[in-house]
Amino acid sequence: MYGVLTLLSLLPVLVVGQVVWIVLTEGDTLRDRAESQARSSVEIPAMRGMILDREGRALAMNTARYDLALDPTIEGFRAQQQMFFDSLSTLTGTRAATYRQRVDQRSSPQYVRLERYLTEEQAESVREWDIPGVILTPRFERRYNYDSAAAQVLGHVDADGRGIAGLEQEYNEYLSGTPGRRAVKRDRLGRIEVFVGGSVVEPEHGENIELTLDLIRQSILEDELERAVRESESSWGTAIAMDPHTGAVLGMANVPTYDPNRPGSFSSGERRNRTIANQMEPGSTFKLVGAAAALEQDVVSLDDSIDTGDGWAVFHGQTMRDVVAHGTIPFADVVAKSSNVGMAKTARQMDRGTLYQYARNLGFGQSTWIDLPGEVGGNLKRTSEWSGTTLTSMSIGYEVDVTPLQLAAAYSAVANGGELMQPYVVSERRDMTGETIWEQDPQVVRRALQEETTEQLRATLRRVVTDGTGTAAQVGALPVAGKTGTALKAVGGSYDAGTSRASFAGFFPADDPEVTLVVVLDEPNARLAGGRVAAPLFQRIAQRWVGTFPDVHRHLAERQEEGEIGGEPEEKMLTSTASLDERADAGDNAMPDLRGVSTREAVRWLRERGVEVELEGRGAVTNQWPSAGASLPSQVRLRGGG
Repeated sequence: MYGVLTLLSLLPVLVVGQVVWIVLTEGDTLRDRAESQARSSVEIPAMRGMILDREGRALAMNTARYDLALDPTIEGFRAQQQMFFDSLSTLTGTRAATYRQRVDQRSSPQYVRLERYLTEEQAESVREWDIPGVILTPRFERRYNYDSAAAQVLGHVDADGRGIAGLEQEYNEYLSGTPGRRAVKRDRLGRIEVFVGGSVVEPEHGENIELTLDLIRQSILEDELERAVRESESSWGTAIAMDPHTGAVLGMANVPTYDPNRPGSFSSGERRNRTIANQMEPGSTFKLVGAAAALEQDVVSLDDSIDTGDGWAVFHGQTMRDVVAHGTIPFADVVAKSSNVGMAKTARQMDRGTLYQYARNLGFGQSTWIDLPGEVGGNLKRTSEWSGTTLTSMSIGYEVDVTPLQLAAAYSAVANGGELMQPYVVSERRDMTGETIWEQDPQVVRRALQEETTEQLRATLRRVVTDGTGTAAQVGALPVAGKTGTALKAVGGSYDAGTSRASFAGFFPADDPEVTLVVVLDEPNARLAGGRVAAPLFQRIAQRWVGTFPDVHRHLAERQEEGEIGGEPEEKMLTSTASLDERADAGDNAMPDLRGVSTREAVRWLRERGVEVELEGRGAVTNQWPSAGASLPSQVRLRGGG
């Protein structure tokens, strides 16, 4: 018993001795470890780069907000605290006593947060006070300055500022930057204290990206698409415009659309970029492929006669019909008048491998590799998977699925002389100082067609607009080439004669193309054909866009003066189908929609009514103040595209 008591009495001595030993031999190491554990760091967020249109307008940018915190133990604060509380109260509208109470009741001796989400102007005011102990920490919120403009192209970010759709997702690596760090201390309860003299690693801010889109053209594209969807009662619509020579996307629009400032308030269908994510049977716009193959392989010439009979024919047990009977017509009219029978009979003169190869050459059945997420590659069946009807069906745009973007790329190849271009939306990346660090180099995917073939196709597609199914796409003196398309939709495994998809694919000016444009309307009312609903949409967009291309506008005017082309005078060419008087629905006292009208015609109309006009630019009107529908004022400001 005495031995046990002796051992127990020695135990405290042994413990103390062990502690002394540790302090003497490992004290410095443990102190360093404790200090290291007490120190920590907080993240300094990097500013996300801006997304700019081709003219430098900020489509997406970060709005800076600041958290205001305080270390009241810092020397010099106490002497200025009353002035600080009073000034902060004036700045924010919160009572000075409230701030004093927050400081007095703080949980951390050296840290208390007083405000969140101060604006840049408020933060600058706080900096100017130069109060010791004040800590301003930046926070950034993403802002889309033009709401739904180019929404599906831009995409949006999540709550943490990471891109999760559109360009925000595709270029997140470049836009996001690298956060910095600020050293702080944490007490035993994990509360933050300011670490005076601690290290600060400044953030590396994200890069800005400049797009190939122009906000004015994009707005026109969206305005006209929304109007067409509404008036035709379509379920959705999409439009894509490209520079045929470079692949640069000039405009991309979808209806319905959404506001990326509030993405959670909209459905996935409204956020969907149907230009690249929807694949569809294209109908007659796909006749371009059969025509290209037949002409280049010398199966037919444009002047060869094709017997379309009474407008119907049976192929492998299935009856194919034309809208009207054409009898015997030249192959050029098979395309211009969109004869299904004539195209199918021509396709039967080719082997299946030829049609398939030309479809592949023109980019169908494969991704275009545009710099946007979510693109689908369409569906082009291998010849081993073809049925007996595939050859004739595919020649008129059935048994094949394509995207609107693929159609635009294929028609661009015809417009530019035969080269399939890779589409792109971002033209360059710049650092925060504005220095360009990367530029897009237009990429030729392959030579899809011989130049001679494209010359024949351009002439044929021009004929579609002057004498065929696409006359509603004509724009005065502007030569337009293109092809209408109307495709029945499959419902429950069979085609429904009551539901269709209307489209128009083309380019302008037809003799020297600057723009390829494809428009698609899904399930328009009364089963409207592409020539009746999509071609007029193409026409209205082209009519308003041409004024934003000064070289095209000037070239047309010069050629018209020299008598090379006919048509209406150039200012009439830019005027809407409805006269300005008709546009002013409420009479002379209402401001009409002047966008797309030539500046000369708009100025004349306004001055006739005693309105003073301030004009910026020339060509077609792209912006007006006040907007349409307002009372006609004494002074109007107009901006032209040239």
